Amino acid sequence: MKKRLFTIAILTASVLSLNMSCSDDFVEREFHQEVEQKPLTSFNELQSFVRGAYVQMRSAKYYGCDFLAYGEIRSDEMSSNKLSGYYTTVQDYTMLSTDAYAKDTWGVIYKMIATTNIAINTDVAKFQGSETEHNQSYFIQGQAHALRALGFFDILRLYGQKYTNAPDQLGAVLPLQYDPKAKMPRATIAETEAQIEKDFDKAIEIMTKYASVKSITLKGKTDLNIEAVKALMSRYYLYKGDYAKVRKLVDEIVAEKTYSIAPQGLLVDTFQYTMNGAALNSIFELAVGTTGSLGTTSYRHKLNPGGYGNLAVKETSYTSYAANDVRKALVTLNNGQYFVTGKYTNNVGADNIKMIRYEEVILDGVEAELNGGNPAKALEYYKLLLAQRLKPITNSDGTVNTVEDQLKLITSVSVGDLKKERSKELLGEGLRQWDLLRWGDTSYANGKDKNLLAFPIPRIETDLGGSLIKSNPGYDN
Repeated sequence: MKKRLFTIAILTASVLSLNMSCSDDFVEREFHQEVEQKPLTSFNELQSFVRGAYVQMRSAKYYGCDFLAYGEIRSDEMSSNKLSGYYTTVQDYTMLSTDAYAKDTWGVIYKMIATTNIAINTDVAKFQGSETEHNQSYFIQGQAHALRALGFFDILRLYGQKYTNAPDQLGAVLPLQYDPKAKMPRATIAETEAQIEKDFDKAIEIMTKYASVKSITLKGKTDLNIEAVKALMSRYYLYKGDYAKVRKLVDEIVAEKTYSIAPQGLLVDTFQYTMNGAALNSIFELAVGTTGSLGTTSYRHKLNPGGYGNLAVKETSYTSYAANDVRKALVTLNNGQYFVTGKYTNNVGADNIKMIRYEEVILDGVEAELNGGNPAKALEYYKLLLAQRLKPITNSDGTVNTVEDQLKLITSVSVGDLKKERSKELLGEGLRQWDLLRWGDTSYANGKDKNLLAFPIPRIETDLGGSLIKSNPGYDN
């Protein structure tokens, strides 16, 4: 019998029994079948389950590669050259309901959500242990709420009907309990967004209440802290178009002064393997490391011509960089094609996965201030970023235009400027398709059926006897 997401137990021992060192991985101990068959009873067990969710997120079918690729392939800045056969159906909008990309990414996201459900619904009050361990357990449940919110958000973006012609406007299936026998329908987009917001808010509430234990609970940038949750919320609310929320979140993150824009001389270094978990501009990363390296399945191998070289940068994206823009060095020409070779550089795929950087938050602030906020503040944010991206210009007569000189000439910033800057700063980081969709720009999919902007719901879900899950229009199920 085929395994199906909502009809069998999807948390098997193989998911969480990962025998890796905790310096390179999130899982600290092995789990066996009997643990998942009874309630979690300790801080260590709860912590390991949540770290298991992080591990699932770094799967090559999710943030370890494919989910990032989807956001770039269908965009105005990158595309798949179809080398080695990767992403052909995604690039050409020829996916079927049996497509492996649609099926595998759906599956791993819902496995992660199932893991968070076990953590969220665990009764911490029944745990043995000290008050500190109880408080740490609650804090970790807050992280689980944030991870579940992100999972639902990612399902909404990839499979939701928000930008299609579908009249039902369906979003995600929203399992809130771990029940392998449950059969559930898809929620509407509005219902999905409401649950995402509820989970994010609950995460902030819990993590703030138990913030006293964060210093002994968090293991650096590879664990969600309060600012990281707020940064992910900013991304979500930008997608939704709630600019007032974005402004508030960006203000709070900036006020903490925990992070900073990578200086121009160090930008390239921040993407190096040696900076795993250490870059000042990194807010949240998924730990990979040498033991957990993704090898030939990594995003690096899809980006880099030294690997498969499947994801190419469009020439218009490369030429958008000024000659004195330090980001131009992150893109190189190889055999007539441009590639992002300065991000995800480790040749065995051991780079941590940069989930969100401070620069993205600053750009969120620019956009939100330009949409109902303070244009002067938008300009301030914009120039903060450019101050660390532009180099001095030496003119033909030997005079030098300093960065300060160049910034003085910038007296305003438009939404058009912001859109270009997001592409230049976040190139290859898996965000562009979602930016274009929320801006109403589907020119990259010119001539394609709008229903195909959403991935197909996997046939193994819709064909199951008694399934309540409706397929997306435009596909063969």
